[in-house]
Amino acid sequence: MMVFKVKKKKKSVRMRGTNSHGGGARGKRRGSGHRGGFGMAGTGKKADHKKSLVIKKYGNKYFGKQGITSRGTLRRKLKAINLREIQINLDSLMKKYGKGNVLDLKNHKVLGDGELTSKLDIKANAFTKSAKQKIEKLGGKAIVKEVKEKKQPTNNVKSKNSEDESKPADESKSKEKKDIEKKDKEPKNG
Repeated sequence: MMVFKVKKKKKSVRMRGTNSHGGGARGKRRGSGHRGGFGMAGTGKKADHKKSLVIKKYGNKYFGKQGITSRGTLRRKLKAINLREIQINLDSLMKKYGKGNVLDLKNHKVLGDGELTSKLDIKANAFTKSAKQKIEKLGGKAIVKEVKEKKQPTNNVKSKNSEDESKPADESKSKEKKDIEKKDKEPKNG
């Protein structure tokens, strides 16, 4: 026959001096203070809080700065290529970008490091002085591609002032004259 203890001392009495009163690790039994907020709370773009959850959900693209932060961050999109690289990779470049004796490097700026051994006509967006001289010294041509200028976007938002300005000055003057003439023609009571 088993004997059951009827009166059991409370843990608050028994566990004096222990850190968590039998509740496991320190933060485990403290209610929602343990969970660190609901859902995505506290993740932040720059914080490491709940990092494993965020990476699992969104991958590494969630953290850090993204996009254009200011106009100063615009980079030149021209690729630079040296004459040395053109000479070394001439066969593959001619297959990819060449027609006849003309090499069309449309998104490149040609730099003057190295030497060419064969006569070539090269089309590119830009050339350095030394590159141009070296190409022309061999009898080739350095052809700068014309860059089409983008039109500046105009603001279509009109303010009250712009509407007044858009009316011809003659109309506004003629209305003023008509108003003055009407006042002159009205009989004066006095």
